[in-house]
Amino acid sequence: MVTATIQEAQLHLSSLIAQLKPGEELVIIERNRPVARLVAERSEEPGPRQPGIAIGKLKIVEDDDAHLEDFKEYMP
Repeated sequence: MVTATIQEAQLHLSSLIAQLKPGEELVIIERNRPVARLVAERSEEPGPRQPGIAIGKLKIVEDDDAHLEDFKEYMP
């Protein structure tokens, strides 16, 4: 957790934010009390899709079309 006074944040906000790691917090204080908290976004970009990565993760318990009755008006 990084802390800065309001005055420091006003002068150096962009550099303070640039120093933050994804998920790290910047707490802005005034008179030794926290008044704001900024959290750096987790900018993890997903990797390329891999065929077959979800094999075995979906289990169909039974064939049942009765639940589709509620969606009849949306079906062609």
